[in-house]
Amino acid sequence: MYILKKKKHNNYERMWTMKIDIRKNIIENFKDTDTEEMKTSIEHSISEQKEITLPGLGVFFEILWEQSDDKARKEILNTIKKGL
Repeated sequence: MYILKKKKHNNYERMWTMKIDIRKNIIENFKDTDTEEMKTSIEHSISEQKEITLPGLGVFFEILWEQSDDKARKEILNTIKKGL
């Protein structure tokens, strides 16, 4: 699969991209992982402070958000706000 990227003067270059389903891959990679391994992975990802880990952490956050009720969501939002 490729996309066309517009360049100056209406010239185009082809850029090859790989279609990756990040959500599916993260869920597959962690579905059989115990909570201690997940904790270690999350803490390692945060301590590295590399941009590449953000999508995976985002998938975890998405799961957390979707599984939370209104009370838990308010607590999550307050925790985030406090940390900003």
